[in-house]
Amino acid sequence: MTSLYKIPGYILVLMGAFFLSWGGLLIREWEGDDVWQILFWRSFFFNFTLILFLYLIYKQEAFSIIKKSGFPGALGGLAMAIGFTAYVFAMSETTVANVLFIISTQTIWLALFGYLFLKEKISFKTFLSIGLAMLGILVMIGGSLSTGSLLGNLIALFIPINFAFLILLIRKYSNLDLVPALFYGGLIIMFFSFFMTETIVVSKHNLIVGFLLGSFQHAFGFVCIVIGARSTPAVVVGLLMLVETLLGPFWVWVFLSEIPPISVFIGGGIILLAVILKTLEQKYSKDP
Repeated sequence: MTSLYKIPGYILVLMGAFFLSWGGLLIREWEGDDVWQILFWRSFFFNFTLILFLYLIYKQEAFSIIKKSGFPGALGGLAMAIGFTAYVFAMSETTVANVLFIISTQTIWLALFGYLFLKEKISFKTFLSIGLAMLGILVMIGGSLSTGSLLGNLIALFIPINFAFLILLIRKYSNLDLVPALFYGGLIIMFFSFFMTETIVVSKHNLIVGFLLGSFQHAFGFVCIVIGARSTPAVVVGLLMLVETLLGPFWVWVFLSEIPPISVFIGGGIILLAVILKTLEQKYSKDP
């Protein structure tokens, strides 16, 4: 596990985006329509993998690190729990492409929240990026009215919004460790979904899918991103994370022949353009 810290940051971020991109396909492979079962087993294996990782890295200090994060860590965990829950529900209601293109707007939401809550300035190019992203979302939502996926698109909006809120917490509390926030998020979901589902007993197939979702896709993905982001400029992380947006729809197209409507590609293209414009502005300008 410690060898992860020796891998270049940008490679780790790419690995993280690769792991996360399998989420839509794995959720599609779940047998049955009880979303709370998916959330329980995904969170169970996620927490198990995360605790194992923390123990291998920090040994006996693993739980003390979680405890030291305090209220900010718990609040960040709540934000992540909402985002994680929205991810699974959105994937169950709309296409993988819809969800991932909407998630890619997190850079735009971060700029907007920074302006509203941290009084950070927004340049004209940022306003342009925000306008383009909102236009892309409207195109996707409008096109989904005929496919019955409007609810899924609206739920998906909670994912980038809660992620942006989490980043604001990290910036406000500089001592906040994102790993404990991940742990709290998984714990909240596991506890809540236990009482929401009729039974946690699942088939062997679903247990394997839950393991892959929690360990391979979720835990490995976020651990790689957390470690890799420490040595990778934020602007580069933003661009590299677009790999998830591009690969996610590709997996379900190859393995499940899920082809979203043309409005998704049009709206998604507009969103990607908005994110790239904002990212390039951060690279070449000192303005937020």
